[in-house]
Amino acid sequence: MSTFEDRLMSSLNADDEAFLKELEDDVGLFQQMGMTFSGPLKYWTAGAFLMSFAIFVLSMWAGYNMLQAEELKHVILWGALFGWASLGVGLIKVWFWMRMNHLNVLRELKRIELRLVKSG
Repeated sequence: MSTFEDRLMSSLNADDEAFLKELEDDVGLFQQMGMTFSGPLKYWTAGAFLMSFAIFVLSMWAGYNMLQAEELKHVILWGALFGWASLGVGLIKVWFWMRMNHLNVLRELKRIELRLVKSG
């Protein structure tokens, strides 16, 4: 091994071993969702979650008003708002799921990296 690899192997301590053991466990859906609220984008994730909830409430309100409207013009306008708000909720959820996938990929890369260092 090179001196770099020797230094890398010697730098693995008990914390790294514990972290590797933690990475071995599969993570459930709710744990993955919780992990998105940590790290450098935790405030963006929380903001997107709150915005998604607010837009969902807006879409339900628009849907209710669409069903209660008596004029065709109002039905179309409330329906358009309902459609756009529902689309907005969907797009925010797609971003949220992409964030979860991104964190899973990083987790797997870290696990592979530590395994290579450990076996190397």
